[in-house]
Amino acid sequence: METVLLEINNEKAYQLLQSLEDLKLIKMLKKSKSEEVNLSDRFAGVLKLSETEYNKFQESLTESRNEWNKNTL
Repeated sequence: METVLLEINNEKAYQLLQSLEDLKLIKMLKKSKSEEVNLSDRFAGVLKLSETEYNKFQESLTESRNEWNKNTL
């Protein structure tokens, strides 16, 4: 068996795939488009920083953004 990733562009194509699955010719592993998750939601709390470390990190990010804005504007 071989696994293939498909992008379905219209409803008729999806219905055709469902028919093939009903005939036991294929098996659909994922039936719906995965929900896109915001990066902030996905990575929230991952760093496990203390409050001091978090504040230093935020200051560093702000500094970097300010430098970026100065150089690009």
